[in-house]
Amino acid sequence: MALLNFKKRDAKSPQPVNPQVEALLQGYSIEVMPRTAAKVDSFADLLPAGTRVYIAHIEGTPIEEMVETAKRLNAEGYPVMPHFPARIIKDEATLADWIARYQGEADVKQALLLAGGVAQPYGDFHSSMQLLETGLFDKAGFENLHVAGHPEGNRDIDADGSTKNIDEALQWKQKFSERTDAKMALATQFAFEAKPIIAWADGLKEAGIDIPIHIGIAGPAKLQTLIKFAIACGVGPSLKVLQKRAMDVSKLLLPYEPTDVLTELAAHKAANPDFNISHVHFFPLGGIKTNANWAINNGGAAAQPANSQG
Repeated sequence: MALLNFKKRDAKSPQPVNPQVEALLQGYSIEVMPRTAAKVDSFADLLPAGTRVYIAHIEGTPIEEMVETAKRLNAEGYPVMPHFPARIIKDEATLADWIARYQGEADVKQALLLAGGVAQPYGDFHSSMQLLETGLFDKAGFENLHVAGHPEGNRDIDADGSTKNIDEALQWKQKFSERTDAKMALATQFAFEAKPIIAWADGLKEAGIDIPIHIGIAGPAKLQTLIKFAIACGVGPSLKVLQKRAMDVSKLLLPYEPTDVLTELAAHKAANPDFNISHVHFFPLGGIKTNANWAINNGGAAAQPANSQG
């Protein structure tokens, strides 16, 4: 029976896996929301054992739903990294309550700290740096603290189109990482073109920032869906990759896949082993199952779901 199963899997994925892409996809992470996670019957059917799963906290989502999703994922064997968006956290007491709930109910030991996409803060916090300065994550013994990275800038932070405020914040976060025991990483916004990503990553290194980068990559999705998300999220120069594709009638109706951008990044990583992009972080804009299946077909042994192993 096992032999038949292996033959069936080979028939689905006849093309050989690019070993460089396979190496880059090892230990990839993926992002869910409570409502998208609820549509997945079993994450073990889709994701490798031990995959880090970020839970995006969208404005208006009750903390109870966030914690319940974290609890479920933890029970299925997946380490959870919930978002802590500063601008929707009213005060230090609220932050302490969220941390305690995640720890007590879902054994959470890591967090992604970010400003959050709302224009007007709910209360005392407006930046991830303020959350770090409370010391509450350190007090709770959180092991991994990730912060946001923006390969193409962010007009919510730098309205003039520069990267001045982002650059200053990254220098602050670099110093924080040097004076604390927290394992930090930059989880970035998604982009569609490798060369600007590589130039941005190299620029950080030249500026003395050595926090590892987990590069944001949009998973397979309809082209119209990606363009909508890209505009909403302020993705900059690499949006032209999608726009160019949209002008090609032969590709217009085909789903976008991240094969090209990841192949180029993987080749650069293979040629430059000290390249500071260490992991891939997927935004499953076309659905978790669609994204996971793409990884299964392109990531080799390390991307096979937990239920397919053993």
